[in-house]
Amino acid sequence: MNSPFRYAICNETFGEWPLAKACDFVASCGYGGIELAPFTLAASPDDLSTTARGEIRRTIARAGLDCVGLHWLLAKSEGLHVAHPDTTVRDRTVAYLADLARLCHDLGGRVLVFGSPRQRSLLPGVTLKQAHGFIREVFSRLVPVLEATDTVVALEPLSPAETDVLTTAAETCTLLASIGSPHIRLHLDVKAMAAEPTSTPDIIRASAPWLEHFHANDENLQGPGFGSVDFLPIFQALDEIGYAGWVSVEVFDLAPGAERLARESIASMLRIENDLA
Repeated sequence: MNSPFRYAICNETFGEWPLAKACDFVASCGYGGIELAPFTLAASPDDLSTTARGEIRRTIARAGLDCVGLHWLLAKSEGLHVAHPDTTVRDRTVAYLADLARLCHDLGGRVLVFGSPRQRSLLPGVTLKQAHGFIREVFSRLVPVLEATDTVVALEPLSPAETDVLTTAAETCTLLASIGSPHIRLHLDVKAMAAEPTSTPDIIRASAPWLEHFHANDENLQGPGFGSVDFLPIFQALDEIGYAGWVSVEVFDLAPGAERLARESIASMLRIENDLA
């Protein structure tokens, strides 16, 4: 049958592999896209020239892949925070995110997954309501750049073990509604949803109007099929809502090795597709 899903994998899975080698291997496994962590490309988006951006884009295309976009947006950055009470910090953060949106566009990508728990968690003296207001301001100010680059920021709910702001899909969707832009949408991650009292399939159904992007991983921080998470009802829910975005494998525990993680993750997901047929 024709696959209802598009599969991708995050490039940091492959550590120090050259991008061309990683892309060729990803394509050989059957993935259609690759998702990039900016810090694996350069210390700052400003460090990537127009020529370098073009070569990255061509490297991905030569392997027959699409560039999905960027994630881990503020990893390894300093002095940035979307819920900081200091306007100068928020100004710097907006400018940095705008640079990433332009980079995403130049690489042929569309989605920018915003997780960054450390750069959104509550700071001393800041209430949750104030944090929501600061985040609303930052991403609302980013919308014109997203419109110009035809990119989308997908805000990611994370578990309370990682942050204390936007810890559920419902909280995140409420914030999205207050921003009211088709360029600020929702990202869902299986590992993070496992921390919610609501089941993952029910979260997917309830979040359907907002859902832009999806990460497939297990509670054990490895890929689909490597742990105890039952992905069949998850994929059933995605299929029911007509999800048309990417299903991207994001792994944190690399102990099984990049090659095994990549191969077995997509094999597991394709088996689930067959069960859906």
